[in-house]
Amino acid sequence: MHLRSLSLRDFRSWPEVELTLEPGITVFTGRNGFGKTNIVEAVGYLATLSSHRVSADAPLVRAGAETARISATAVNDGRELTAHLLINPHKTNLAQLNRTRLRSPREVLGTVRAVLFAPEDLQLVTGEPAQRRRYLDDLIGLRRPRLASARIEYERIIRQRNALLKSAGSALRRGYSAADGEAALATLDTWDAQLARVGAIVTAERLALVRDLGPLIEQAYMTLAPTSRAAKIRYRPKVADLVADIPAGSARDSVEDVPAEPDVLEAMLLTGLAQQRTKEIDRGISLVGPHRDDIDVLLGDQPAKGFASHGETWSMALALRLASYLLLREDGPDPILILDDVFAELDRRRREALVEIACQAEQVLITSAVGEELPDGLADAGFTSHHVDMRDGDNGRISVLDAQ
Repeated sequence: MHLRSLSLRDFRSWPEVELTLEPGITVFTGRNGFGKTNIVEAVGYLATLSSHRVSADAPLVRAGAETARISATAVNDGRELTAHLLINPHKTNLAQLNRTRLRSPREVLGTVRAVLFAPEDLQLVTGEPAQRRRYLDDLIGLRRPRLASARIEYERIIRQRNALLKSAGSALRRGYSAADGEAALATLDTWDAQLARVGAIVTAERLALVRDLGPLIEQAYMTLAPTSRAAKIRYRPKVADLVADIPAGSARDSVEDVPAEPDVLEAMLLTGLAQQRTKEIDRGISLVGPHRDDIDVLLGDQPAKGFASHGETWSMALALRLASYLLLREDGPDPILILDDVFAELDRRRREALVEIACQAEQVLITSAVGEELPDGLADAGFTSHHVDMRDGDNGRISVLDAQ
């Protein structure tokens, strides 16, 4: 797969830009803060319906504008599809495929398949569990777009359930001795059943993905750091520890120890919810479910977080993304590989290994603050280059491409 064209309107610092792209390597150069990353961020947003830099849509819309638009034509085995996405922070986002208006932006998932690596991905190793959960969920959505709806449905259930726990805490504490308590508990039972059903689907998909990713992460990491310890990840569902009564702070030895059948996971979640109900009512928040899970990122037998060197941490973060790329390539079609300001942080050997992988991709988009940091191997492979600059506009500084 590759993009033939990319069009942005009022996206971040770009009032308007039209790009014609070709298979192979395209490099965007320019000073930091001038808008290079905004271009590849738009491609990543179209692929996953989320930004790798911010959690809300409002920062994606240029100052002074009400909406932003991303349009791209993707070519897959000779077949072209043009996706349009209107980002509206104050209303529902809109999507269109060719000339057809879609019922939901989720229906555009799968049109563009891309894997983006950026400096923010260090958080996959050193950051909070939410970063790692999102890594899995975004990849699930890329592989099987229809399953993205399960995560969205689960997030809705958690919001509604948390709202009930907070707003009806007094009634829930009174329990069946009061009419309002009985009604509140009945409603909570309903949300418990929905959380367990949908949460089991989300957990089962994550477990399956971790099993598929494991060998590829080890392969990618060895390519980048052949003399380092072996890399692996392990999914850690909190409900398994609760139900099995595993002491706090300990972890299961392997993802294979966790049952992967949705009906078993659903029963485990219901059991965990029953065990934690009093605590949840007291705290007014949902304490059981895949929104509480984590992924152990390991080098050898030690967690990479806190034990890995800076170079090992970078290699591990990059290996996670490259494993995603390799997995999507196995599924087909070949995803677009996006490397956002990564070469400056890698030593020569890791740069060369990354270039070797990039040269095998159908299309690669690279951003670089200065052209001198690009590995020599890129010149040997050949690439198209665009320069990003800035100038003053009516609503502040705006990005321009190739001195437009």
